Amino acid sequence: MSGSWTAGRLRVLVRDLLVASGVPEPHAERTAEILVLADVWGVASHGVLRLPHYLARLEAGGCRADAALAEESTTGGVAVYDGNAGLGHWQLWEAARRAVELCRTSGVAAVAIRNSSHCGALGAYVYPALEAGMIALVFTNGPAVMPPWNGHRAVLSTSPMAAGVPARPRPLVLDLATSAVARGTIAWRAQTGVELEPGWAFDVEGRPTTDPAAALRGMLTPMGGAKGYAVGLLVEALTGALVGPNLSEAVPDMFDRGDDATPQGIGHLVLTLRPDLFGSGGTGRNEDRFTALADAIVAAGGRTPGATRIAPRGRRRSAGRTGPGHPDPAHRVERPARHGAPRVTGRPSGPVHCPAPYRGGKPVVLDRRRRRGPAPTPPRGILARPVDQRECVRW
Repeated sequence: MSGSWTAGRLRVLVRDLLVASGVPEPHAERTAEILVLADVWGVASHGVLRLPHYLARLEAGGCRADAALAEESTTGGVAVYDGNAGLGHWQLWEAARRAVELCRTSGVAAVAIRNSSHCGALGAYVYPALEAGMIALVFTNGPAVMPPWNGHRAVLSTSPMAAGVPARPRPLVLDLATSAVARGTIAWRAQTGVELEPGWAFDVEGRPTTDPAAALRGMLTPMGGAKGYAVGLLVEALTGALVGPNLSEAVPDMFDRGDDATPQGIGHLVLTLRPDLFGSGGTGRNEDRFTALADAIVAAGGRTPGATRIAPRGRRRSAGRTGPGHPDPAHRVERPARHGAPRVTGRPSGPVHCPAPYRGGKPVVLDRRRRRGPAPTPPRGILARPVDQRECVRW
């Protein structure tokens, strides 16, 4: 096999593995898009690294391949759906799209999905609103890994949140966990034996540790001390408590094979706002002020979050548009320097190199019809390959 794969080919591989596990092709396509996009962004802790865990949960029944979103209620700009233990990626994307539809008439919209599963990198789900010129806030919960400030056991998840603001020419995209580090980062460091930074985690006894394996069994520290804990508590209130059904303490751990048969019961929430309804305030359009804010950050020597990120394909697939922020399926991810951060350089349609998914093995022929029985085993050397932090696509 070649030493590099295009993002388009990688999406096809991930999609076909999901389809072979029984996931309907449209849902598999969207899930593959979100997973590969995370790797292109350099957020490999939420990219294809997670695929073996999803396949294992699909096989064990903790995640339902045939799940459909069931509308529970719609009142004004508020809609609530039951995810029926389906994959969180396509479900949260649909919630983000639905929020845009409601926001067009209501001005403010909130869409919740309860009883869902892990959804990957939250930053992907602000783009439906951004493409409509709207602001989006996205929240989710997960297994409890973070103790309350001065606490002695895990109560909160990493309590991630994302936000999108339609500045020009690039939107502001914030995407963060309220823990000191994402748990996926701990997972790939455990696979490679790379020590953690001091202050990131505790072991099961509550002692500070730099051992990633001990940290996976233990707890993570909140970012910014007590203030980070407070923000994490707010996210838990908006997801596990408001949406449900599970508080983070009751969410099964996707990294624990013993939990594979148990639905996670995760809650997602999308909030969307129409900026044009807030008026100009007598000082020009607020859209212009978003851009002025971004320009001021750059002029001060700072970096606007999300400025280098490629947008998901979304509705552009039918329009056939490419260019800045609109990735061509043929573009490649460039492998960074040994200690550099993964990055996409130049236009998104330029070359992006990533490591060969497998070497020395025979090509795998997948039956794309819905499969019955056990989920397919990825080729050895693809997903069983040790994870390398410094590769843009890390298996």
